[in-house]
Amino acid sequence: MGAQWKHAGQVANANKKGQIVGKLTKEIIVAAKMGGANMDSNFRLRAAVESARKASVTRDTIERAIKKGSGQTDETIVYELVTYEGFAPHQVPLIVECLTDNKNRTASDVRMIFRKGQLGSIGSVGWMFDRAGVVEATHKDKTLDTEGVAIEAGAQNVEPLEKADIPDGHIGARFICDASDLGAVSKFLGEAGWAVSLSELSYLAKSYPELTPEQRKEVSAFLGEVDDNDDVHRIYVALK
Repeated sequence: MGAQWKHAGQVANANKKGQIVGKLTKEIIVAAKMGGANMDSNFRLRAAVESARKASVTRDTIERAIKKGSGQTDETIVYELVTYEGFAPHQVPLIVECLTDNKNRTASDVRMIFRKGQLGSIGSVGWMFDRAGVVEATHKDKTLDTEGVAIEAGAQNVEPLEKADIPDGHIGARFICDASDLGAVSKFLGEAGWAVSLSELSYLAKSYPELTPEQRKEVSAFLGEVDDNDDVHRIYVALK
């Protein structure tokens, strides 16, 4: 799996959809704070906005988030990135990134969630992952050779996107590159007509434990509980 774990069917109800909108909005705010409001140069922001649009986040909500993050309002941005490492059931390693305005609350929530797993210290499972850039994008030309595109873009590897992430009549791919090349790969794809929906530094598992179907179901249920927390932003897990 080349990017963060995604909750299957996570827009199944109104409450879940509202939670997803909140997380997407938070990503836009942080992306705008870190790289400014210009989507031509801020590839993380461009990807965040594209993801928000796909999730039917309103234009007004997106614009307010960009203004808030880029300092065009009087509101103070206090989100901090906090990272946790540990194991899901059956010793499946994972890294959880949270964006929070209250680290004590988040730490308490994470400890509670990990009662069904095993919470570790920083570095306890990080060595089981590689740090890399990941760009997810789609294109309306289904005849494109994604391996050739990856070479031109400067990516080291490419893999197909899940069908659910690809609009009808399009092709989708996940491009994996060196962390230092993330901006260049995103820029190339954008200029080549690809719609970039994700552009981020990611953690890629080096290996994957063997699981039975029942064990996999148990791990997925645990990951769903982790993802249900409002402060959880990204989940990286050694699960195919």
